[in-house]
Amino acid sequence: MGHRIGRGSGRRPGRPVLPSVRGAVPRAAELFGRVLGGAPDAVFSAPGRVNLIGEHTDYNQGLVLPFAIDARAQVAVRARDDGRLRVVSGQQPGETVEVNLDGLEPGAVTGWAGYVAGAAWALAERGHRAAGADLALDSTVPVGAGLSSSAAVECSTALALATLAGDRLAPEELARVAQLDENRFVGVPCGLMDQMASSASRAGTVLFFDVGADRTEHIPFDPATAGLVTLLVDTRAHHSLADGQYARRRATCEAAAETLGVDSLSRIAPGELDAALAGLGDDETRRRVRHVVTENERVRAVVELLRTGAVRDIGPAMVASHASLRDDFEVSCAELDVAVDAALAAGAAGARMTGGGFGGSVIALVDRDRVDEVGAAVTGAFARAGFTAPVLRLVSPADGAGADG
Repeated sequence: MGHRIGRGSGRRPGRPVLPSVRGAVPRAAELFGRVLGGAPDAVFSAPGRVNLIGEHTDYNQGLVLPFAIDARAQVAVRARDDGRLRVVSGQQPGETVEVNLDGLEPGAVTGWAGYVAGAAWALAERGHRAAGADLALDSTVPVGAGLSSSAAVECSTALALATLAGDRLAPEELARVAQLDENRFVGVPCGLMDQMASSASRAGTVLFFDVGADRTEHIPFDPATAGLVTLLVDTRAHHSLADGQYARRRATCEAAAETLGVDSLSRIAPGELDAALAGLGDDETRRRVRHVVTENERVRAVVELLRTGAVRDIGPAMVASHASLRDDFEVSCAELDVAVDAALAAGAAGARMTGGGFGGSVIALVDRDRVDEVGAAVTGAFARAGFTAPVLRLVSPADGAGADG
């Protein structure tokens, strides 16, 4: 996952190697046979995601532009007839969790297994069938990197359980089941972006999701045509949405919308922003609102550029997005800022934090022939700052949740 592998003998010493996560397939079926015995009935998987732009706008009914990546959570599953789940994970060796589906309620299962049990609960809550099952979970989506490892687990598990019970879920419904799992069973008040990206993405595109209008569109995204690659910098500053900061940002936005008499901050047009800010009583709230309104506009601008194939030209919007997240929404951290600044100084066309913030990852658009140079600059900046060395990966848009094999 974070290992480095050589690309040949012609590289100069000291430069970081930047492997793609493509082809990193977890061995859920092997884990199933080794720990649970026998063979699974089927195997399903769902990806993590990065967000090209549009941060903290989804729960404000705004615009987002994520894409799935090749790192995936994979679930091997076999039906049971006793109404129970038995779950093991490649990331939690030696631990087996058993759950009775009858009477299952939020709070009954916590920790990593809560995301799995919550998928069964959420399916039932939304009127779907969820059979008892043995499940083996394995994932190459790094936990704490801001890449939606939880959404990958939720979507792959819900898809496996529903399919096993003979229920077919459209990608949009799968996303809502997974979001309900995280919101009410796990207790994280996230928006719908992560789950929709994990369930509905398509290779070669970014997912333009207008949350308020409940509308998605697949926009072609091929940086290679502009001589670019997308470089992901996992800062290894652990990211968590469950520590209260995320919930506080959301509560501030909802209170501001109520004060302004709108059902969401995304109802505020750019031309109405100054008047809206004047109607708010404190500077912190004004900055939160300004971020949401201007971030929606940046998403619109990036979408229009991508429609014309002007991939390189989206860089300034990415930089402005990071500045807004750092200064107005205050969800960045030193590691994220150092990674962005170092990448831009080394010639990246654009860079920004991606995900909820407070740690996690940075995404940068980099010229193909400057990847090693930018990577070395970021790694060197981290060393000088005394930070743990980052993990660098190349990522490209991948398909959403589905059956494997």
